[in-house]
Amino acid sequence: MKNYYIIDFDSTFTQVEALDELAKISLADHPNRDAIYHEIERFTNLAMEGKLSFREALAGRVKLLQANRDHLAKLVSHLKKKVSTSFNRNREFFRKNSDTAWIVSGGFKEFITPVVTPYHIKTENIYANTFKFDEAGNIIGYDENNPLSDEGGKVKLLKQLNIQGRIFGIGDGYSDYQLKESGLIEKFFAFTENISRLAVTEKADFITPSFDEFLYVNDLPRAISYPKNRILCLIVGDVPEIAAHILKRDGFSVRIKATFEEKYVKDVGMLLLGKGSVVTDEELSRADKLKTIGYLGNAKEHLSLTLCNEKGIVVFDDKKEKKRNAEYIPRRMADFINNGDTDQSRNFPNLQLPKIQNAHRLLHIHKNVPGIMAQINNIYAHNNINIVSQFLMTKGDIGYAVTDLNAEYEKSLIKQLKQIDNTVKFRILY
Repeated sequence: MKNYYIIDFDSTFTQVEALDELAKISLADHPNRDAIYHEIERFTNLAMEGKLSFREALAGRVKLLQANRDHLAKLVSHLKKKVSTSFNRNREFFRKNSDTAWIVSGGFKEFITPVVTPYHIKTENIYANTFKFDEAGNIIGYDENNPLSDEGGKVKLLKQLNIQGRIFGIGDGYSDYQLKESGLIEKFFAFTENISRLAVTEKADFITPSFDEFLYVNDLPRAISYPKNRILCLIVGDVPEIAAHILKRDGFSVRIKATFEEKYVKDVGMLLLGKGSVVTDEELSRADKLKTIGYLGNAKEHLSLTLCNEKGIVVFDDKKEKKRNAEYIPRRMADFINNGDTDQSRNFPNLQLPKIQNAHRLLHIHKNVPGIMAQINNIYAHNNINIVSQFLMTKGDIGYAVTDLNAEYEKSLIKQLKQIDNTVKFRILY
């Protein structure tokens, strides 16, 4: 049976609620705009939490909008910049699943269609409401015969469509949960990248903090090999709030603590330390998932760079204690996780790598010994792998090789690369 993916639009495919954003545009010069904004948001939240019927909320919001076609054009331009980060980086998934990835929304086609079609979503697979306009182009209502304009509209629509396949629902609202409650879909994934509603998450089969997570748990092709929301980023000590904001916005799972607590040692993937914080050799030796450390100060005095090399941990620090480094260092850490960049690292060869599309990037950290690159490339040749590009730099006893491939590969390739003598750490980036 085919898999079908029923995806919500507002606060799921995009980061925002489109009608709320439309109100900000259409009422920008209205003397009572703040009060009207608040009332529109209230209708939205009551409906999303299942406390008000969808039709009541929709009618209430549309009546308050005072919007026209010109406002809609501005809204579309705005929404194109507000596509959720994890959806934006997984365009390839939609290209490969253009027949079965559908948008089903209580929003309106007038703004949904131009936003999602650049992502290979077919117009015939977009199900949403439509506005009614007067001769001057003002919104005066909506098509009340559309099942999506009514309470339980998504359930009514799917019953009409009678899809023959396994259906997965992804959304942030109560109407998305109703699909699961009706028994029409296989599983419901509560999408929380933009907003988390307790009334929805407590009823979901899975909570998915990103579209990457959804693809990962269902073993589907994705832009990155491992969801960033599964990478624990621990911030310890006196670190400005902006650093946490940068890392959270990038999608990492951030925890802020006064000290490096024992319970985090074995699971931490990224560690950002305030000046004066210390990591012992014993803690480092057990931090097997740790990929990168950022230090707001001179790292050499507070952790062993030698041990970091032995474990393949990339360190970024702030020897000159510049104020901007509270932002710069977390960005360098994120660039390493996201793209493999080691530029400005304290202990690793400095590589600033190009971004690539439709390819795989493999990172091989090893001891800088003769013949190791020959072993790496012999394995690629033996597996008939076509290398798009390859980057290698060394620094002291560390070698760092980045290989981009444009073809699928067997899992045995990864096992062979990991088993090369003098391998320190291996990672599939995407």
